[in-house]
Amino acid sequence: MRTKLLKLTLTAALVAATATNALAQFNDPMPESEHWRVRATVPAGEPTANQLASYGYKTSGPVARVVNIDGTTKYLNVTQLEAVQINVNGQNVTWMFDTLGTAPFPLSKVIPGTDNVTVYVAENPAYQAK
Repeated sequence: MRTKLLKLTLTAALVAATATNALAQFNDPMPESEHWRVRATVPAGEPTANQLASYGYKTSGPVARVVNIDGTTKYLNVTQLEAVQINVNGQNVTWMFDTLGTAPFPLSKVIPGTDNVTVYVAENPAYQAK
């Protein structure tokens, strides 16, 4: 009789533990395979210099287009998150316009020798509310 009671108690404990674990997994909206991705993308500590840059940053990635700036250039139209290779006086720089907002700004804030050029930033259509 004692053996049957012990087996019944152990079986009940095993079933309860399994059910609790199953409920814990069910209540978690994110599959376990996704947990690593979330942990990898959450920034730790202070923001990077690129995240703090108001007008964007230099990049070495692929460009959407190449723009030549000379003495007659008055403005440059770009889209948020657009990478543009900008050629000025024989020098070139690839700039990612990862801006905070869409306010116009002087190109000379990021590239010396472009004093009379204003950058007009359009909102990226991929991120516009529909």
